[in-house]
Amino acid sequence: MEQIGHFINGKRVAGKSGRFADIFNPATGEVQAQVALANSDELNEAISIACAAQVEWAATNPQKRARVMMKFVQLLHRDMDKLAEALSREHGKTIPDAKGDVIRGLEVAEFCMGAPHLLKGEFSEGAGPGIDMHSIRQPLGVVAGITPFNFPAMIPMWKFCPALACGNAFILKPSERDPSVPIMLAELMQEAGLPDGLLNVVNGDKEAVDGILDHQDIMAIGFVGSTAIAEYVYSRGCANGKRVQCFGGAKNHMLIMPDADLDQAVDALIGAGYGAAGERCMAVSVAIPVGEDTADRLMEKLTPRVENLKIAPYTAGDDADFGPLVTQDAYNRVKGYIDAGVKEGAKLVVDGRDFSMQGYENGFFIGGCLFDNVTKDMSIYKEEIFGPVLSVVRTQNYEEGLDLAMSHEYGNGVAIFTRDGDTARDFASRINIGMVGVNVPIPVPLAYYTFGGWKRSGFGDLNQHGPDGFRFYTRTKTITSRWPSGIKEGAEFSIPTMN
Repeated sequence: MEQIGHFINGKRVAGKSGRFADIFNPATGEVQAQVALANSDELNEAISIACAAQVEWAATNPQKRARVMMKFVQLLHRDMDKLAEALSREHGKTIPDAKGDVIRGLEVAEFCMGAPHLLKGEFSEGAGPGIDMHSIRQPLGVVAGITPFNFPAMIPMWKFCPALACGNAFILKPSERDPSVPIMLAELMQEAGLPDGLLNVVNGDKEAVDGILDHQDIMAIGFVGSTAIAEYVYSRGCANGKRVQCFGGAKNHMLIMPDADLDQAVDALIGAGYGAAGERCMAVSVAIPVGEDTADRLMEKLTPRVENLKIAPYTAGDDADFGPLVTQDAYNRVKGYIDAGVKEGAKLVVDGRDFSMQGYENGFFIGGCLFDNVTKDMSIYKEEIFGPVLSVVRTQNYEEGLDLAMSHEYGNGVAIFTRDGDTARDFASRINIGMVGVNVPIPVPLAYYTFGGWKRSGFGDLNQHGPDGFRFYTRTKTITSRWPSGIKEGAEFSIPTMN
């Protein structure tokens, strides 16, 4: 059976700990490979190598670093099919969805080609008598990313592309559920011209995570995952004096106003609610039709669409809307939420729990599920399910729907579907959620804006990619200079001022 190790100092290396985790084929339920779980010695070796390599990389001019990103983007296009197939094989998402995963990471690499401009400081001539002042952005050193299973290409690139473009070295600890693509990305970075030791992929579990959080040479950490783990990473990392950005769970709402184009709204709910089997932090999991008539018309159009979703392994190509969940544990968790929703009194209009496919009976498939008459005290409303489950919460008016989204503990993404500009503008202005869509169901910002949720969906002051990515992976140094011709004789005992 194939064993996947680590990527350290520019090459693949076998694991030394003797510990492994199984990698499943989500469509068949079979173990298809094993991944090594690093111990502290392996992690420390990777960090030591990164520290040594980073010094020269930081001294490399930003334009040369940007050229590595340019070549990397070319290689991503070249190997798109290969990356998508490997991603789908371990994750279970469809090939078109896997390509989208790669492309959204590629777009961040494209943005990082602008590193020479994004790293420019400021200059003030004559800030005081004979005094000039300027600021520069410098890399932090060795930084790390801890990334989730659901986007094994996109989120690692959201982390390591800006970090490397800024002159840092990077330690990536990807999910052990689908580790192949992160290592393939590291190999492409090497082919693009990245020197050895600057991008190291260390597979592992909590031992590796804690090692990253505690290591004195790791200066910053980016994390994406569940809120409980995000809080743990944030608190422990900050306690150790590190710069930390953590993004956690979500419960994304979509308001459907009475004047909305319901056909467009249903299309949006089907794609955003069930794409990737709902295993997206930006998935729409709560639909809020405003008014009973809107709710009834929405359910009439939505129900048959959910019933006719095409569920299949990724090998079915474009004939599949979504595939299986990533593991048996994920399947059990989602099914448990559906059972709880029924027990709590929600109306299960479409029940996908008994979905089965001939030849794939042991796969982690679950059909699309649709709940109606969900209330905010139910677990299926309060908690992130991370599966193909959409809850419809009926509200009587706009203010009730707005309050529902605003009062939820998560604040990752939200959307409103309406034809009325005043309503849309009011919604976008008042909502206390980080990413807002107006007639857009999954409002993931493009690479030159920043991605980040509010409330318990995000921890830290700076978001992912965009300008914040460069701010997060650098620190500002300000230099005040004066030359002998402008210096008065004698010591100055009062604090310097511009008077």
